[in-house]
Amino acid sequence: MKDSQPHLLVMKFGGTLMGDSKAIRHSASLVGRSTAQGVRVVVVVSAMTGVTNQLLRLADAAEQGDIAFANDEIALMRNRHFTAAQELGAAPDSETVREIREMHETLRQAVYGVYLLRELTPRSRDLIVSFGERLSAPLMTLALTQAGIRTHHLTGGQAGILTDDHFGNARPLPSTYQRVRDRLDGLLGAGLTPVVAGFMGETERGAITTLGRGGTDFSATIVGAALHAEEVWAWKDVDGVMSADPRAVPLAQNIAHLSYGEVMELAYFGAKVLHPLAVTPLQEHGIPLRVKSAADPEFAGTLVTAEPTTAEGQSVKAVTAIKGVSIITVSGAGILGVPDVVAELFQVLARENITLLMVSQSSSMSNVSLAIQSVSAVRTVAALQRALGGRQLEVAIQEGVAVLAIVGAGMRGTKGVAARLFGAMATEEINILMISQGSSELNISVAIEGKDVDVATREVHAAFGLDAAVVSGD
Repeated sequence: MKDSQPHLLVMKFGGTLMGDSKAIRHSASLVGRSTAQGVRVVVVVSAMTGVTNQLLRLADAAEQGDIAFANDEIALMRNRHFTAAQELGAAPDSETVREIREMHETLRQAVYGVYLLRELTPRSRDLIVSFGERLSAPLMTLALTQAGIRTHHLTGGQAGILTDDHFGNARPLPSTYQRVRDRLDGLLGAGLTPVVAGFMGETERGAITTLGRGGTDFSATIVGAALHAEEVWAWKDVDGVMSADPRAVPLAQNIAHLSYGEVMELAYFGAKVLHPLAVTPLQEHGIPLRVKSAADPEFAGTLVTAEPTTAEGQSVKAVTAIKGVSIITVSGAGILGVPDVVAELFQVLARENITLLMVSQSSSMSNVSLAIQSVSAVRTVAALQRALGGRQLEVAIQEGVAVLAIVGAGMRGTKGVAARLFGAMATEEINILMISQGSSELNISVAIEGKDVDVATREVHAAFGLDAAVVSGD
C-alpha cells in the first residue's frame, strides 16, 4: 500500500457483465469482494449487451424517416432496463425506475429531433449512443446498494472527463485528470463507491462526447491514472488476453503478462479485449492493468505493465487479425518523383478520420497501397479522387482482404521470425498481398485474402509454439 489508507482499484465491467440482472448482480458481488477487505473501488460500466448497436440502428432509422422503428426499439430498450431494475429489487415508484423513465423520454426526444431534421450529426449520434452507459450506471448502483455498499453514480462528464470536440472518437484534455481527482476524491472520502458511466465525456461547453468503440476501457484507465490507483481491473467474460481469437484457434491460451506496447499493438490489430488507447493514461505513472475473468475471479488473468517479460525462446506472444479490410492503391505517372502526392494522401486520410492499418510504397515510387477497414473504403476512394483529380493518377480498390499480425517484444533482434511467419503461410499456399514491420519490432503484419485468415491464424499460431497443451482425459 502507498499510505495508511486502503488501497484503490478501478474496476471496469463490459457489456456482457452488465447484460441482465443476474450478470449485474454478479458484477456487484465482485466489487463487494474487494470492498469487504477495505479496498476502495471506483466502478466504470459499459452499456448492457447489444444496447450500443441498438442505439446506433435506431438513430440511423430516425435519420431515414423510420420513426416507428426507432420508437419500437426505444420501447424494447425501456422494457429491458425496467425489467432489470425490477429484478434487482427496485420498487415501481423508486428513484431508479423514475430515472430510467426520464432518460428514455429524453432519448425519445433526441431521436425525434433527428427524425424532424432528417440529419444525424456526429454530435447528435454521440448524445444518443451515450444513453447505453447512462442507463446501465443506475442499475449497477442499485445492485451495489442491495449488497450493502454505499454508492453514487455519475456520467463520464460529471466524473470530470473533459474531452476535445472530436465527436465519436474524442480524446481527454490534460485538465481531465485533475477534474476527475477533484470530483471522485470527495465521494471516496465520504465512504462511497463511485459508479461512472464509461465510454463518454463532455466538451468544455457541456456537449456529450464518446471515446470510440470499446471506450469504457479508456474511461477506466483515465480514472485510474487520475486517482493514482494501485491497479485497473478490466473484468471480462474471458480468462484474459488470449494468444489468438479462440473462435478461430481452439488451442489459444491465456497470456500471463504483456507490456503496454504489446497490448496496444494487439488492440490496434484486431484483438477486441481492450481499447487501443486504454493503456496510454497509465504509462506515465506505471499503473498496472489487469484483465480478469468474471467467471473465475481467483484466476490471475493477464497483467499489463511497462516492461515486457518474455520466456526464453519465445519471440511471439500472440497472433491477431482484422477482417473486413480493403486495399486502396494509388498509381500512375503523376506519382513518380512527386513527394507531395504521398503527403496529400495522408492529409486526405486525416481529414476523413480514416484509420490506416498498413501502408506500402513501391521502390520505383510508382504506386502507394493503403490498407483500411472496408466500411470506410468507398468514402476514402471518393475523397482521394476529389483531392487528386487534377493529376495523372488511378485509384483502385481490392476488397475481401484481412490483416494478420504477430506481436511480441521477443521479436526484437531475433533472427528468423519473418521466415517462420512466411513459411507457415506457404505451407497453406496463402498469398501475401502486403507486408509491414514497425521499427519498434513489436509486430509484423501482412495483408492476405480474407477467406484465408482463419487457416492462416491457426497455422501461424502453431508455427510459433503458441498452441496450448492438450490435456489427456485418461
